[in-house]
Amino acid sequence: MYDKKIRKMLTLAGMSVVLTASALQGCGGKESSSGSGDTTAETTKAADGGAKTEETKEDLTKDMKEFTMKDGSMSLMLNKDWTTEDLGVDFWLGAQSKNGKEAVIIMQFPKVGSMLPVDSMDTMTSMVVESYGVADEAEAEAPSIPDMTGVKASTCTINADGETADGYLVYGETDYAFYSLLYVTEDKMDDDVIASAKASYETFKETPIEAEDNSTIQVSDTVKWFNASYAVLTKLNGWDYNLFGGLPVNEDSKVLVQEMLKSWWEVSDRATADETLDWIMTEGHRTGFVEEMKELESAGIGQKSAEERPEAILGVYEMEAATAELYAKCYAAYEAMGEKAIDGWDYCRALNLLGYYYTAGYYTDTEALDKSLEIAQKVQEEFGSWDELIDSYMVGYEYWGEESSDERKAVYEELKGKDDNPYAVDFKMTLEKTW
Repeated sequence: MYDKKIRKMLTLAGMSVVLTASALQGCGGKESSSGSGDTTAETTKAADGGAKTEETKEDLTKDMKEFTMKDGSMSLMLNKDWTTEDLGVDFWLGAQSKNGKEAVIIMQFPKVGSMLPVDSMDTMTSMVVESYGVADEAEAEAPSIPDMTGVKASTCTINADGETADGYLVYGETDYAFYSLLYVTEDKMDDDVIASAKASYETFKETPIEAEDNSTIQVSDTVKWFNASYAVLTKLNGWDYNLFGGLPVNEDSKVLVQEMLKSWWEVSDRATADETLDWIMTEGHRTGFVEEMKELESAGIGQKSAEERPEAILGVYEMEAATAELYAKCYAAYEAMGEKAIDGWDYCRALNLLGYYYTAGYYTDTEALDKSLEIAQKVQEEFGSWDELIDSYMVGYEYWGEESSDERKAVYEELKGKDDNPYAVDFKMTLEKTW
């Protein structure tokens, strides 16, 4: 009979992390006994009856069999008496020992096209820690997992829906995905258990699944230019900035983007898509920005020193001191660039929306690309380089989000250093209709 505590943790696995992921949008060590089955790894006594000898990896894995994720993208060896548990996510694997006191939860987060917005090891770690109530972490020896980098592990306690158990938690990433490998036991997490889990994790195999892509858009230099205009956000979403819209075109991405548009933009069909695009191109956030900057100008903010401006802004608008600091930066940008200071913010998002509209099925390829060309040519007339455009985008983000754009600036600099740098395309190239 399955143990109710561990089974509950398995049942909650998919749901808890999915819910945490939705709320968020934007350990280290050794191996555990997961592979060994109902009991922890046994050691053998030497002939004198006293000392223990460590079992080899071969000893620990001899009674294991291969367990595979439903989509076939990953597998590892676990005790042959264990059984799989459905976690409700195709690219996750759950398994439980025969006596129900041990379990393994392998969470895979594909780097492209995932329904879960995981774009980094840090994001994944935060989601898992919050979902499972991870506490009492202590660094442990990390396993050597084939083709996986950045591997860290820790022993910890797991608290899920009022149930508590010992855990051995491993994080790492491959070119294809981020991984969280969690071993849970009701018994004490001792060295034998960790050694067995380690042996199991080191049998890890990955077979990346290539997402179906029904896109009808050929990525010419002009389309690369469109993609570059919103590559920072695409990267933050964990998507592919080489694709128009950031995702392969298929039914899964269609549903994902439709839900995202509805949640973020209140866009649910062609009519609301048109309405939103028209708003951002005729008004956007730049209209309110100019109005507020002119109010600050009339209040004499421009006559104040940089140090004095945040305090003076608090005399005009009721806001947090940190927000006043950001407004002071916005006003400096307004002084330097005039009324077009955050035009780049609106225009980049408009181009981004057109990629989404195509993926969601609200615009045809020709409609999305024709409109993108029109907006991109307008952007080229107003800005002289990628740096100028992205600077304007960042000011707009700080104005709208009332928070620092440092993370996005770091992503921009990171992208410029990549082999497939999206900003390698000449900003002033002649944009042509290639479709």
